[in-house]
Amino acid sequence: MAREVAHLVTSVALDNCGDLGIHIDRNGRWFYHGSPINRKEMVCLFASVMSRDPDGRYWLVTPEERGTITVDDVPFLAVEMFTCQCGRDRVVSFRTNVDELVTVDALHPLRIEECPETGEPMPYVSVRDGLEARLTRSVYYELVGKGHEEILDGERVYGVWSSGTFFPLGRMDDCD
Repeated sequence: MAREVAHLVTSVALDNCGDLGIHIDRNGRWFYHGSPINRKEMVCLFASVMSRDPDGRYWLVTPEERGTITVDDVPFLAVEMFTCQCGRDRVVSFRTNVDELVTVDALHPLRIEECPETGEPMPYVSVRDGLEARLTRSVYYELVGKGHEEILDGERVYGVWSSGTFFPLGRMDDCD
């Protein structure tokens, strides 16, 4: 078994194609050497073999070869939201621009960053393999509409419940 793993690692290293010339811009648009990839089926195929290494590099990996791609922010956008139940029993799911479905839970958490230029919230959800989707503005506003106030560690926090976990969207003190 160890010999097979060593062979696999060696073959992956030998079949590194380097930079594939694929780029994903901040709006989730895919490009090959500067030209847009307009076929959604092709984008979905590439997305299905994408991963991210611990150093933050993005890869397309097939059984035979692998190569790096560049990503401006994150590779996916959450373009649609679904909810069922309500309150602490609520389950929130998103559909990405490559038609992957992800349910917000402890393994697929929400996180909110602040845009350095504007100070506006930038919401993300973990999809798989270190890959994330940024919620579009309309999806984020829809999510905010499902939230409510909780007290966490003595602080008023606004957020949403999903899959039995509370995900903060912001401190209520920021709204006062």
